[in-house]
Amino acid sequence: MEYTQLGRTGLKVSRLVLGTMNFGPQTDEPESHAIMDAAHAAGVNFFDTANVYGWGPNKGRTEEIIGNWFAKGGSRREKTVLATKVFGNMGTDGEDWPNQSRLSALNIRQAVDASLRRLQTDHIDLYQFHHVDRTTPWEEVWQAIDVLVQQGKILYAGSSNHAGWHIAQANEKAAARGMYGLVSEQCLYNLAERRAEMEVIPAAQEYGLGVIPWSPLHGGLLGGAIRREHEGGSSRSSSGRSADALANSKVRAKVQAYEDLLDKAGLEPGETALAWLLTRPGVTGPIVGPRTQEQLDSALRAVELKLDEELLTSLDETFPGPGPAPEAFAW
Repeated sequence: MEYTQLGRTGLKVSRLVLGTMNFGPQTDEPESHAIMDAAHAAGVNFFDTANVYGWGPNKGRTEEIIGNWFAKGGSRREKTVLATKVFGNMGTDGEDWPNQSRLSALNIRQAVDASLRRLQTDHIDLYQFHHVDRTTPWEEVWQAIDVLVQQGKILYAGSSNHAGWHIAQANEKAAARGMYGLVSEQCLYNLAERRAEMEVIPAAQEYGLGVIPWSPLHGGLLGGAIRREHEGGSSRSSSGRSADALANSKVRAKVQAYEDLLDKAGLEPGETALAWLLTRPGVTGPIVGPRTQEQLDSALRAVELKLDEELLTSLDETFPGPGPAPEAFAW
């Protein structure tokens, strides 16, 4: 496994991030524990979750599964850089109470304590804001985070799904308070969805944030979706975001060209999409969310995959980026 610094921090993390969103809804607890053990065995030390994972009436279940895994001992917690998120409503009684979501100081305080209980740990290494809260001033957010850092409950703060100007605003407000500010941004970024290159990633690089792409296969679209159609597979390609995208003839043509290119090169689509992200400036590591051990093994192979310049050029031609701002939308 390769390691890198998380943004401007001294924290070393693996170039692959183990996403746990499927733990509970798609993958039962024993298999989830086996996947986490296998990730550790392969050197993956960066695990990502969120307080709302488990979804619906089972919100928090994913954190509980991870906490039960930590409780097995064997230095599992000590070897793991643990990231979770706060924002979504955590009401479990069928009602969305007003202070059980977003980034008020009250919700942050309540949410972090609840996550710590579920995760069976005394601290969270990276506490991420799952979305922008347009109703809470950054001064309040940073005051709450400062308290948590002083209490030893969290080490670093990160963002997710923030625009470039949000990153700038957040870190300028933090600097004014003498605080470290955001150290990472978790954003939608992959070969088929490159808008983050316009402003989000440049802002992250300017302020020293590590970029952690989510949905690196774009909901399965870049994982051999058309190939699976032909094979009669019943995976994500037959429903959801991937199927919706393939219904568009222009998208289908691009995905077909992508798969044809990789067939000629003898490469697997999913592994190539992950390997491409690892070549991108500012990227710490993509989040992979395996439902099975086999999917984890495929993601691990991507770290060893080296793409030559000719292939990278061809990938850019197939899925061109938007270009930097403001040139992307100016003369």
